[in-house]
Amino acid sequence: MVWDGVGGGRLGWAELPDTVRESIEVALGSAVVDAASQPGGFSPGLAARLRLADGRRVFAKAGSATNSPHVVGFHRREAGIAGRLPAHVAAPRLLWSGGGDDWAALVFADVDGHPPPLPWRAADWTRVHDAVVRLARDLTPSPVELPPVGADPDSFSGWRSLAADPALATELDPWVSGNLDRLATLEAGWPAAAAGETLVHGDLRADNILLTADRVLFVDWPHAAVGAPWFDLLGMLPSVAMQGGPAPADVWRDSPLAAGADPDAVDSVLAAVAGFFLHSSLLPAPPGLPTLRRFQRLQGEPALDWLRSRLT
Repeated sequence: MVWDGVGGGRLGWAELPDTVRESIEVALGSAVVDAASQPGGFSPGLAARLRLADGRRVFAKAGSATNSPHVVGFHRREAGIAGRLPAHVAAPRLLWSGGGDDWAALVFADVDGHPPPLPWRAADWTRVHDAVVRLARDLTPSPVELPPVGADPDSFSGWRSLAADPALATELDPWVSGNLDRLATLEAGWPAAAAGETLVHGDLRADNILLTADRVLFVDWPHAAVGAPWFDLLGMLPSVAMQGGPAPADVWRDSPLAAGADPDAVDSVLAAVAGFFLHSSLLPAPPGLPTLRRFQRLQGEPALDWLRSRLT
């Protein structure tokens, strides 16, 4: 079975508070007559395509600070980012955001598309890879002023956490225990290694991509930042391998995004990504996200294999 990235307990439209639903309908100027919940992703909130009484279709997502404060934080950050993305960015257009103190909600223009079918098909991956390359080129220099991708150096600190608790590392591949100090040192340099002038999405994977008849669009931008043009591709490749796509090293060898990348910088960022996934996979599951740790482990393993092949 290919892991499909479904991990959040979705809320239905009718489960939203009346005030939130009414705010959305007032903002759109039409009542919602049908709501179809969408699978994929790890947000334990609303993610639904809405049909309005006037015939329009939109996509809405929302979360409660009571049930999922981290999701509310992501939604509010995305509202501030999505509203500033230029029209040429391959992303759905934000129509409205709000929700009050306890809720955050966003409404986007509906996209007549679907995530890439899994396991990855060669033609779909070629199409998406080409779109990731275009995205990096279109967003260099960044058209939006945002913090650097390494603004929080501790956001990727998995190997250093494991070095402080080596007993936990014994649950991973034996190679890890013998190389913890090296991995921790590599990881520590990732903020400088990931620096650049490109607006990066920060969380590319299949469930954050929509394929239409003639376009590839990238959704869910709360993790956007400014960094190296190759950052998104590197971060995405472990999930592609996990979901039946090509091996990361094979993609990297031939990708134009990798051609100008400093190998030492790549090793540092890849170490940070692998450490994040594998250390996180050993932690208790967050409330409402029971499958997240398995999802992280299945990405961490190909990331580690790729990193080891580069270091040995």
